This record gives sequence, C-alpha cells and structure tokens, in this order.
Amino acid sequence: MYLTHLSLTDFRIFSRFDQDVPQNALILVGDNAQGKTSLLEAVYYLSALDSFQASSTAELINFSALQNNLAVCRIVADYQKGDKNHHLEIRIIRDTLSNGNASIRKEVILDGSQTKINSVIGHFNAVLFLPHMLQIATGSPQRRRHYLNLTISQVDPRYNETLSEYNKALTQRNALLKQLNERSGDPDQLSYWDERITQAGSYIMHARIQAIRDIGHLSASIHQELTRGEEILRLNYLPSYEPMPSPPGQIELPLDNPIDRSGMDLKEIQGGFRERLLAQRKEEISRGVTTLGPHRDNLRFISNGIDLGNFGSRGQLRTALLAIKLAEVAWLKENTGHWPVLLLDEVLAELDDYRRQDLLERLSKTEQLLLTTADLDLFSDEFRKTATRWEIQNGQLTV
Repeated sequence: MYLTHLSLTDFRIFSRFDQDVPQNALILVGDNAQGKTSLLEAVYYLSALDSFQASSTAELINFSALQNNLAVCRIVADYQKGDKNHHLEIRIIRDTLSNGNASIRKEVILDGSQTKINSVIGHFNAVLFLPHMLQIATGSPQRRRHYLNLTISQVDPRYNETLSEYNKALTQRNALLKQLNERSGDPDQLSYWDERITQAGSYIMHARIQAIRDIGHLSASIHQELTRGEEILRLNYLPSYEPMPSPPGQIELPLDNPIDRSGMDLKEIQGGFRERLLAQRKEEISRGVTTLGPHRDNLRFISNGIDLGNFGSRGQLRTALLAIKLAEVAWLKENTGHWPVLLLDEVLAELDDYRRQDLLERLSKTEQLLLTTADLDLFSDEFRKTATRWEIQNGQLTV
C-alpha cells in the first residue's frame, strides 16, 4: 500500500496543499513549526480518523478558516492498495449554530460514496512515530489505551464499533450506579447493562490480548537488534479484570510477571467477566462507578526488568518506541496483507551513530516512508541519494 497523491485544505498550517507523493523514501526538511509534522498527522488521520496530537478535532482546522461561521477542513488522498486504486476524502466541518455554539462533524467519502466512519477506519494503513509519543510509556494509562485503540482499529473493523458500544453502555451503567447509590432501588436493574458491558468489554479485552502478544513478540526481536543484544523488551498487559485464574494457593497474580492469556477464548473471558461484575455489584453501587473493564486497563513497557515508564532514560524510551512502531508495520502487514505507510518525525535525533545506522538500514526495506528532519546531515549519503526531498516553510512546499 502506498500514497500517490495528497491534498489538504485548511488543515493546520496548510491553507492549501496539493502534491503527488513519491513511492520511495520522502524526507521533509525544515525548521520547527513549519508544517512537517502536520503533513505526517494528515496522512495518519486517513488511517485512524483520529489524531495523536490534537486534544479536540477543531484544532485540526486552520485558524484563519475558524474565523468564519462555516469552516471546512479537507484531507484528500489517492492511494494504491494491492492492484486497486482508491480515493479517500475526509471532511471536518465546524458549523456555528443559531445559539452561537459550534458543532463539529466528520464526513467520509471513499471511492465516490459517502460512508460511515467506522467502516473506513483501517482501509488505508499507516504507522506514526512522534517524539512526544514517548508519553505512551510515561503518561497516564489513558494514553496507552488510546494507543491500543488506534492500533487495533486498523486491522479489526469491529473493534472501534464495539469500543463505541462499550463506552455508551458504560456511561448508562455509571449513571444507574450513581442513582442506586443516592436513591436506592432494585440492584437487578443493572443486569441489562452488565450484559452489554460483558459482551462489548470481553471482545475489547480479547482483541487487546492478541494484539499485545503479537506486537510484543515482534518488537522484542527488533528491539534486541536495535540495542545490539543488550536489552530485552517486553509488553506487559494489565487488564483491570484479570481473566486468568490464579494458581492454587496464590491470592492474585503478580503484576510484574508475564502472563500468557492468548489461549483464552472469548466465551471464557465473557463468563468470568460477567461473574466478577455480579460479585462487585454491591461495592460498585456504594462507589457509584464501574470499577472493572477495559476502560481501566493498563499497559507497561519493560526492558531488562525495568519499567521504562518509571525508570527508563529518554534514549531507552525512544529506542523501545521505535521498536514497537516497526513491529506495528510488520503486524499490520501480517494482518492486512499490505505494507502500511511509515511516518517518522525526527526519528534520528538523540540516537547514537550505531543505532542511527541500524535504523536506516531497516527503514530502507519499507514500501513507503515519510520522514521529517531539521538536519539532513543525520542521514547517510546512501540514504539521501535514494530519497526524495521536500522543503517545508510556513505551510508551503519547495520540491
């Protein structure tokens, strides 16, 4: 899979951008805050219909366009997937209502037909690395859940829809728990929402178990190469509901020990989750909130037994995240049959010469690669000879 043409209208700093995209490696060169990262963000948005940077969708719309009552941001792409060509257009529309409030909506058109957002997620695949993504490891569990959701949605069309169903059911269940806490009532009213939570939540947990296992195996091998055998990386999934039964005589499973849950089937997880929700019902009513489920899952990154989120150096974090991103590329290829577009922002910064050389050799094997840099000297002469260079200044392109 590779991008052949990209057009942007009022996206971030770009009021207008329209350009054919080369299939070989493309280096975006320019100073900070010129639009290089925004180009990568736009390409990634085609795959996930979500941003890893923006705290709200409105932030993606060009500031000047937002001064109008109606503002429309467009990301339009042509790409080849296997032997077929596709055309994808995403519109982000900010409209001012009669009461003065603003509403945001998205429209998606694939190959000339308007379609639902969930059905188009993952039709185009991309993997994105940004330096601030180190917060996946160092930040809150919510960031790690967000990372998992964006990644899995690209290979499992049902995942994002199920996640939406789960969040709606969770909101209703929490409202009922709060009501039962404040006004009392029949606890059996929770049974309907328990079943909704169980069905959707178990599917999410099962998908996370499989994805973390597969990406973990791939990233461990890549990480070992990038560190020249000095470090061993492991991804540790910590579900708030532990579906694995504890061994006899053990009260609970140690959080720092690897647990292989991949052999568990969906019905097994559903049954145990349903029982735990029922057992926790009295406590959850007293607290007025759902305490178990994938909305409280966590993921930790362990290298040589050290939790990188708590004790890893910036260099260790960067190398681990790069390994995970390269593992995502292989994982997407295995699950979709197509290579994703790889998007790397300032990827060579803060790497020593050896790791930089190893990484460039590995990157040369990808089908399509877009990188940003403020310093071309970080790239080897051989790599620069085979790559196309674009210079970006204040949202303008110089080829």
